[in-house]
Amino acid sequence: MKFTESLKKTCQFRTVYSGGKSCADRFLVLYALKNDMDGNRLGVSVSRKVGKSVTRSRVTRLIREGYRLCEGFVAPGCDLVFVARKPAAGAEFEEIRLSVYSLMKRQRLLRL
Repeated sequence: MKFTESLKKTCQFRTVYSGGKSCADRFLVLYALKNDMDGNRLGVSVSRKVGKSVTRSRVTRLIREGYRLCEGFVAPGCDLVFVARKPAAGAEFEEIRLSVYSLMKRQRLLRL
């Protein structure tokens, strides 16, 4: 059974930032690090530069939903951190979903 937990602690995020590989596009930056677990752990970081709290919450929900839709194709055993960039505040869901998908494809995390 594959499952996705959340990264919650600052030290978990720092580990992924320092040891993981990153790639980026216009809306998001993805950091990925192998974790030797049965499932994946997902972290989403949306800073105050992106917007006020309502906007940040919306962007977080869009990123989580975009990940959820392609979760079935993701190989298990990774810590993933998505960092939102300023243009993500005005992005539609489909743009965020495609961004999540393409970044994971570039990191070779998808099993197709």
